[in-house]
Amino acid sequence: MRSLSGVGLSMLVVSAVFLGGLSGCSTQSSDSKASINMKRSPSAKQGLATPERLSYAALDRLRHRVHYDGRYIPISYPNGDVPQNIGVCTDTVVRSYRKLGVDLQRLVHEDMSRNFHAYPNLPKWGLSAPDPNIDHRRVHNLKAFFSRHGSRLPVTANPRDYRPGDLVTWSLGGDQEHIGIIVDRKSKADPNRHLVVHNISDGEKIEDVLFQMPITGHYRYFPRTSHGMKYASAR
Repeated sequence: MRSLSGVGLSMLVVSAVFLGGLSGCSTQSSDSKASINMKRSPSAKQGLATPERLSYAALDRLRHRVHYDGRYIPISYPNGDVPQNIGVCTDTVVRSYRKLGVDLQRLVHEDMSRNFHAYPNLPKWGLSAPDPNIDHRRVHNLKAFFSRHGSRLPVTANPRDYRPGDLVTWSLGGDQEHIGIIVDRKSKADPNRHLVVHNISDGEKIEDVLFQMPITGHYRYFPRTSHGMKYASAR
């Protein structure tokens, strides 16, 4: 696995800044080619959002060829998405949850519409109201949403504290942050440490990067879903 420290990490940070602050990560293991069948999980048949299913959904993203592109693009609402061949780190999270029937675009927009000042508004964004085209594609907003509606967990140096289905955010320097999903695959270097599926600059990858960047957040979010509901609600 490539190291993300030193000059290499600096180049990634510059790239992230250029793409407007929509962070995403990168080395691909043999698992990255594997197709994960969601129907194998009993919880999938029950329409439940579980750590197992989110891990599988993230692994399933590795079948897709995605070019890192953080441009602002108007999209439909709800269940809107940028073109499938592009995306950033937040899109990996959004698309993984949609595999579970959870539309973060709608959930974040609904919550921001009711609680706009509970969410960060970086000067470079210049927002005066929620924007469903982009709000769910910003790491800072996802952190606020998961803190409000999920579980915010301690940030530790113990790899056993990070479980499949957990969400982790990292600092890339300045106000640039990155997000990825912990999956049910173990590090060859440390069997106690799970791998991460993310997109930092070179498409969706599975990597052993949990402690290679400063961690800024650790979350779990598994809303209730059912066959009668197309998407979960943040209410």
